Parts: sequence; structure tokens; C-alpha cells
Amino acid sequence: MDLSPVTAAASAVASGVGQATATWDTSHLVALAAALGWASGLRLYAVVFLTGLAGRLGWVPLPEGLQLLQQPLVLGVAGVLLVVEFLADKIPWVDSAWDAVHTVIRIPAGAALAAGVIGADAGQWQLIAALLGGTLAATAHVAKATTRAAVNTSPEPFSNIALSLLGDAAVPAMLWLAWSHPGAFLIVLTLVVLVMAVMTVLLMRFARRAFGRVRQMLSPPAARA
Repeated sequence: MDLSPVTAAASAVASGVGQATATWDTSHLVALAAALGWASGLRLYAVVFLTGLAGRLGWVPLPEGLQLLQQPLVLGVAGVLLVVEFLADKIPWVDSAWDAVHTVIRIPAGAALAAGVIGADAGQWQLIAALLGGTLAATAHVAKATTRAAVNTSPEPFSNIALSLLGDAAVPAMLWLAWSHPGAFLIVLTLVVLVMAVMTVLLMRFARRAFGRVRQMLSPPAARA
């Protein structure tokens, strides 16, 4: 039985994967590290699941430090948590509680994912990637948590759901942009981070005033005098 066609096909696939891996130039690595860090601050489990699934299905050749994400167990756990997060993020105040719990999860996870892009052999560059990923994750997380806390002071739930759906769409869109057009992604990310920083400052002031009014309404009449 002549297996040469099968062997040739397998060699072609392996060659294609090798060539695809070689396409991870500096701009791709920086963009992917930044994307994983930033997106982890919004939807950590979606980031893990989508990145692992892309690697598992051969859509994107993951760097060695991220190949653990494409393992079935990791994909399964991330998929379940993705669904839980998707639902929790649509419920007023539950979303804020979820954000509070994930303050200690999203930021270090964003740093770890960004560092995984560079790999352990990169030495100081891996540390720089971790700092970049952690900072971007913190920026996105604080902006999200502040925005949702401010929106939760409104009696209607539709703004909350709309913002949640915006986050659901933004994460895969930004990951795709980082993989496909790293230069454009870095420009867009810079603008998004600037907008997030400004919004965070403004909304924190609004939230403080809103919670101050709530405390005043709930305080005894003698305390208000």
C-alpha cells in the first residue's frame, strides 16, 4: 500500500504549521500580549476559552507558553466559567459582586497570559510582558467595575445589559484584530485605554456622589440635620 500521498499531506500540514508559527514576529507578539492582558480585565474566561479554542482548531498557532490553553480540560473548565460569567454579568449588582471577587483573579491572570506569549526563555522580556499584561488588565477591570457600579445606581436594567453585551463583543473583536492586524490593534488599544482612563476618573466621581446621596437617604433624620 502506497502511503506516500498521506505522508506528503502530513508533511505539508506540518510545514504549514511551522510557517504559521514563524509569522509571530515582534509586532504580533506585542499585540497578542497586550490583547490577552487587556481582554482578561473584561472577560477572563472568554479570553482563555477563545484563545485555547483557536489553537485547538488550528486557527492560530499559539506560542509555546500558551499551548496549555488548548488542552480539553482547560477548555472545558473555561467554557463552563464563561457561561457563568456571561449570565452573572447581566444581573445588576451581581455583576459588581462578580467584579469585586475577580479583582484578585483577572489582573494576575492577565499578567500570566501576556508572559506566556513571550515564553520563559525570553528572560527580562517575559517580565516586561507580564507587567504590560497586568497593567492593561487592571486598567480594563477598573474601568469595567467602575462603569457597572455607576450604571447599577439606575433603576432600569437595560443599560447594564447593553454594556455587558458590548463587553461580550469587544473581547473576540480585539483578539481577532490583534491576531490579524497587530499594528491597527495597537492603535485602537491605545485609544481605548485613554478613553477608559478618562471614563474611570469621571465615573468614580459620579459614583461617590451617588453613594453619598444613598447614604444620606438611609441615615436617621437626626444625622441629616
